[in-house]
Amino acid sequence: MRTTRTRRLTGALALALTVATAATACGSGEDGKAAEGGQTRVFAADNGQITIPVSPKRVIATGYAVPALLEAGAPLVGVSSWKRGIPLFNEQERKKYDELAKVAGEAASETNYEAIAQADPDLIVIGVPKPVLADIDIKRLEAIAPVVAIGPSVPSMWRDLSRKQADAAGAASGFDALKTAYDTKAKGLAEKYKAVVPQLKLGHVGAYGEVAKGNFQREFNGSWGTNIAQDVGATYYGQVKVKGGGSKDVSEYPSIEELSTAFAEADAITYSVSADGSVPAPVKYVLDSPLWKELPAVKAGKVYPFRYTEAATYRAATSTLDAVDQAFAPLLKK
Repeated sequence: MRTTRTRRLTGALALALTVATAATACGSGEDGKAAEGGQTRVFAADNGQITIPVSPKRVIATGYAVPALLEAGAPLVGVSSWKRGIPLFNEQERKKYDELAKVAGEAASETNYEAIAQADPDLIVIGVPKPVLADIDIKRLEAIAPVVAIGPSVPSMWRDLSRKQADAAGAASGFDALKTAYDTKAKGLAEKYKAVVPQLKLGHVGAYGEVAKGNFQREFNGSWGTNIAQDVGATYYGQVKVKGGGSKDVSEYPSIEELSTAFAEADAITYSVSADGSVPAPVKYVLDSPLWKELPAVKAGKVYPFRYTEAATYRAATSTLDAVDQAFAPLLKK
């Protein structure tokens, strides 16, 4: 809801009173807590058209909204646990994250409704994929404050969704500055590698294979391990055999016996490593396989580790660009 400027001086006071009264009404009732008499607006979210404060003062963030809103400088009063993002936080973000009340665990089903109520928010931003919303009692949250659910389906959607999350929390200006810095860096690296990277047929080994089941994770374009490298000119050939929705539209989990077939055409292979450069067990399972050593790309020495592949914000993804640059640097020496 937006205030309309009147052209008639005599009607100014009456119009202001009308807007203030209507704004208060829009922030109450089924949309949760009133916006303390402030202006509201209607926001398009995964859970519908939601009336929210124009300028929230006390925001709860969960899931992928946690790093996005920490980075954008939103007025947070509580967050869910987000351990996977800790290595990507800068010093200020890590300090803020540690200080904030943890109102949910790593899984959506670990939401602490009482803790959220005690934080007294005027907006709750739920950053989980749509299928996971079933694990959250949205109606119970709406009784506390307006709720906007803004979650990804495929991994690469973090770009647009982090912008929406920041916008909902009234922190879009901080987001835009970080995106500009990322875009500038990505453009420079694409120019740096334009003679070598776009010509490669790439494959990627992800960090979420299941060793106990004897499978590995292969990631295609648009997945966590690949989408940022794509901004540098990388292309990951092929696609999943059967799309399973969400991240399973851009990654699959073949058995280790299929390794030779999966990457037979790859000119080069990238793989995910931890923030400290160590190799996660699901990736080590692949690298230790005798089949790995027989792949053409491996024999040619064209294998490249990527750190920070779980980046879901532009500032964090700038660190991923640095890691991709470091990994691909040997290509310029050949």
